[in-house]
Amino acid sequence: MISIIVAVAENGAIGYKGNLVYHLSADMKRFKSLTTGNTVLMGRKTFESLPKGALPNRRNIVLTRQQGAAYPNTEVFASIGQALEHCKSDEKVYVIGGAEIYRQSLELASELELTLVHDVPGNADTFFPDFSNDSSWQLVSREDHEPDEKNQYAYSFLTYRRV
Repeated sequence: MISIIVAVAENGAIGYKGNLVYHLSADMKRFKSLTTGNTVLMGRKTFESLPKGALPNRRNIVLTRQQGAAYPNTEVFASIGQALEHCKSDEKVYVIGGAEIYRQSLELASELELTLVHDVPGNADTFFPDFSNDSSWQLVSREDHEPDEKNQYAYSFLTYRRV
């Protein structure tokens, strides 16, 4: 099963200058809870943005076109297709970015785990692909949350499944 996990602003923004536009404690906890014990698949730039390298207690797959690239505690492949060929049929794979990897995997995914941040950032240069006109996605779960001392913005946890 391929699941995309992402925090996205109301205008689809996900990043600015190689960094996330939002850092919500609740989103980070949800990300960890969902992905721990599973596989995370990411592009090279996303991997390089991780402060401590490979994410612990997860199988880390990095996609890059750079010949001979190797990163500690990861498996490296040249394409999503190649990476998925090395995954078991019952393995849950979370696609964690960046934008180009999201774009390439959207048609392959059967689930979207979105944290919708109820805000529009002043600066953004990276956006999640618009899937709002794709009727094959159905919202199956929604949790709304107000801002608090650890989360600066109101946000919603949304789960979509492909029908």
